[in-house]
Amino acid sequence: MAFSQIKDLYRLQKEARKMQKQMKKMTVEGFSRDENVRVLINGIQEIDDIEIAEELLNPARKVDLIDGIKEAMKDATKKVQKEMAKDMDMDKMKSMLGA
Repeated sequence: MAFSQIKDLYRLQKEARKMQKQMKKMTVEGFSRDENVRVLINGIQEIDDIEIAEELLNPARKVDLIDGIKEAMKDATKKVQKEMAKDMDMDKMKSMLGA
């Protein structure tokens, strides 16, 4: 491997670490359709908090709770992706990819 390739690889790794730190600082809320479940995740999709309406804590509503968590996570994930796309500088991407 040539020195310039090693240098480029190091620069790319450094940029990736920087991006991951920025993503970890981002927080996004996601809600179930009925808004009985709220999920707070960071930019790397780690759950920071979950809020569940009292009525879903009944064992008879287990399926509703599971569906609510899934919906809230899906909503939050879409929002993270949207934020990342908005923050992504195309020139930065091109330079990272060597284009």
